[in-house]
Amino acid sequence: MKSIFTLLLLAATSYADISLITAPEAKALIENPDAAKRPIVLDTRGGYKDYFRGHLPTAHHINFDTLRGTNEAVPVQYLPDDLTKALLIRAGVDKDRLHLIYATGDVLPNDEVLSTSMVVYVLEKFGVQNIRVLDGGLAEWKKQGFTTVQDYFGNPKGHLPEQVNSSIAATVEDVQSFVGKPGNVLIDARPINEFRGEDEVWLRKGHIPGAINFHWARLVTQDNTHKFKPYSEVKAELEKAGITADKNIICYCGTSREGSLLHFYLKHVAGYPNVRLYEGAWKEYVWLKGKSLPAETGGEPAGR
Repeated sequence: MKSIFTLLLLAATSYADISLITAPEAKALIENPDAAKRPIVLDTRGGYKDYFRGHLPTAHHINFDTLRGTNEAVPVQYLPDDLTKALLIRAGVDKDRLHLIYATGDVLPNDEVLSTSMVVYVLEKFGVQNIRVLDGGLAEWKKQGFTTVQDYFGNPKGHLPEQVNSSIAATVEDVQSFVGKPGNVLIDARPINEFRGEDEVWLRKGHIPGAINFHWARLVTQDNTHKFKPYSEVKAELEKAGITADKNIICYCGTSREGSLLHFYLKHVAGYPNVRLYEGAWKEYVWLKGKSLPAETGGEPAGR
């Protein structure tokens, strides 16, 4: 007879939801005796050798960066929809299945959690509604004493929803018409030095005028960058920064990975209803219109 815990867990995953899941809960799902009810497990790490060294049982490797490429000279832009759909179908993404997404959690400067939030964003944009992010990632899985495997797992081809959820994406035109209006908040998720323009990374320095800075790492724990702080723990900090549930929010960063983490947390952990991601990000913004779009430098982290 199934335990009450298992029955409750299965019931909890029977409806559409995008949220966090603990390592023990994930293990119970992966080990479901009914293979048809097991989740599609996606390892999103960029380092394919890390996948070879060890991964969750039944995990299929989908390198997050295969979903991006150069477009009109701008690097790491999201691929056209037809190419993205083909990659997701090859990875087994399916409209009728639960998806368990993870990468490796570690201390900063490790940022593999951003590969997970980026893949979650892409899945959500393409209409997938049943997704769980493994809270704590592979590090938490190992900490719980659970084993990893080296065997490859091949998902059958998936079936995507017919409708794309483009409402969660924002363009540069959306951003330009958004900034400065009452009730709107544009959040830059990068480290403060990049927001200020004190870096060697970007073609142009600084940030989009009117943006506030809230570094993504403020939402995760110090000893495991893939383990999210409870909303109750960061609620006051977000409110002090002016990031509240009644606001219309657009997140952005350098290449859309950091911004995708803010999008995931605010929308699916904190439960904010109106959150979008500027996909083009700073790397696009600084190049457009002959590099003429305005930029600001300086500033302090919001809420501190």
